[in-house]
Amino acid sequence: MDNTLLEIAKKIQALAQTGLTYSLSKYDTERYQQLRELSVELLHCISNEKIEKITDLFASEKGYQTPKVDVRGVVFRENKILLVKESLDGKWSIPGGWADIGLSPFTIAAKEIQEESGLIVKPVKLLAVLDKYKHPHPPDLYHVYKLFILCIEIDGELKAGMETTDVNWFAENEIPTLSELRNTESQIKLMFEYLRNPEKNVICD
Repeated sequence: MDNTLLEIAKKIQALAQTGLTYSLSKYDTERYQQLRELSVELLHCISNEKIEKITDLFASEKGYQTPKVDVRGVVFRENKILLVKESLDGKWSIPGGWADIGLSPFTIAAKEIQEESGLIVKPVKLLAVLDKYKHPHPPDLYHVYKLFILCIEIDGELKAGMETTDVNWFAENEIPTLSELRNTESQIKLMFEYLRNPEKNVICD
């Protein structure tokens, strides 16, 4: 997928959604709707996905468009980081997922870790807030902010969850093939920097 055209399509969609939310003129509303349809057509041309699927995923929300929030729970044991194997692509990631309405980031981090790895943890510190666009992830339909939250292991035992097929601990020099839609090698290495230097300041792109 052409990343430049994808970013243009995302910006057109965001402008259209904002216009549809705040426009008081039926004529302007029609124009914003046309802009939204053009953004879907552009994405269809560069991805070959069906128009209906793109519309459902990309152009069906209402209200002022804001970035999505992805929360990752970082757990260490004996200088190794906890990773889970994703069912969707068979690759590894820090446990986590989309932020849920009504739950705080710390609550989400603990919930995702328990659901995906079987461990019960206590969230203790925000490590980083990263703009996905500024890191070497594959192209994405959404603009995403990624929150990495340090958690301390309290109880539980390692076991895969509904969305994972395996779970394990990995040293910095033995990181497996990563699910790069979710996390990159450079982000994993950044987490190990926090392990070595607990006083390291929170990073925000």
